[in-house]
Amino acid sequence: MVRIKPFAAVRPPKQYAEEVAARPYDVLNSVEAKAEAGEKSLLHITKPEIDFDPIIDEHSQPAYDKAVENFSFWQAKGWLVQDEKPFYYIYAQTMEGRTQYGLVVCAHTDDYAEGKIKKHELTRKDKEDDRMIHVRIQDANIEPVFFAYPDNAEVNEIVAKYIAGEPEYDFTAADGFGHHFWVIDNQEDIDRITEIFADIPAFYVADGHHRTAAAARVGAEKRAGNAGHTGEEEYNWFMTVAFPDSQLKIIDYNRVVKDLNGLSSEQLVSALSEDFEVKEEGTEIYKPGKLHEFSMYLDGKWYSLAAKEGRYDDNDPIGVLDVTILSNLVLDKILGIRDLRTDKRIDFVGGIRGLGELSRRVDSGEMAVAFALYPVSMKQLVDIADSGNIMPPKTTWFEPKLRSGLAIHKLS
Repeated sequence: MVRIKPFAAVRPPKQYAEEVAARPYDVLNSVEAKAEAGEKSLLHITKPEIDFDPIIDEHSQPAYDKAVENFSFWQAKGWLVQDEKPFYYIYAQTMEGRTQYGLVVCAHTDDYAEGKIKKHELTRKDKEDDRMIHVRIQDANIEPVFFAYPDNAEVNEIVAKYIAGEPEYDFTAADGFGHHFWVIDNQEDIDRITEIFADIPAFYVADGHHRTAAAARVGAEKRAGNAGHTGEEEYNWFMTVAFPDSQLKIIDYNRVVKDLNGLSSEQLVSALSEDFEVKEEGTEIYKPGKLHEFSMYLDGKWYSLAAKEGRYDDNDPIGVLDVTILSNLVLDKILGIRDLRTDKRIDFVGGIRGLGELSRRVDSGEMAVAFALYPVSMKQLVDIADSGNIMPPKTTWFEPKLRSGLAIHKLS
């Protein structure tokens, strides 16, 4: 059963919320962040290298020092202000007419260590180390992680009561996604939410595996350095936005490859025919319509690839995944790409960019072939996490992304 608690968020006054809110640090490169960041944008805190001309290394000490300086400055200017008492918060996002309602809470680092916060991806130590430095130097969780939890009717009822009222923040970002925020300020509701989650068996990391691991590591570090540790310290907790699993939608995460491993286009299609029913679909974008169906873009044409019977195992939580089928039967077997985490011949394209991005990158000559996949389901993600398995790299893409800056959690 998971533990949560309310916290006194550091957050922007209502009139500054839209200006402060920013896209997450890992969806923008430094040049894009510099172009996007307005005066009050949290990007000056999450990507402080943009404040230098020319832009400096984001992992350098001057960049880390600037992050601390900017966080202090934002508070001194009143662009970020800490609430006087602990609350829970509701953060809702609207995309293409669909709204998902998350609770902004603090989760416990012990639950991560004990496996009650379940992950479905491996993390890289270098990325963990970088996020750990940011948490440590700021003594705060600046950006939230994104969790899912099993749907709960009573939590939904409490949320429904608050969203019937006027939101604290309500704006549509430049990308067209709506962001809405309410404060749960009734103590009875706060206490009841805490009690309900004590009976919820697990959290599932949807997005933010590195930030979750980094937060847990900082908590362990602070605990080891505190001779008077009691377990009640704020550093035992980290900030997440937790959504009911029924409200979340995973979109496709596609692959582009730089060369055909010495094959001609005809030889590639012939090799694919051993394990797939291959059909030419023409020049119009072709999107996979069901599990175990793929689309391929090659030489200006789209193809459908339907995996043949016996080429996958629907009874195995990993074997059923289309990323596994593609990796085993195409990327490894035919194209010689065996490690998706390190091979420089492959790149990954989030479905939010559309399949037109796949054809664009092939038509430009940058890539030789592209593959589009049918999205993973939340059930598949939960089944894998519950079984203790790990998904292949770059399997899930959640959209919309959480905006950073609407709530920050201080560790002391």
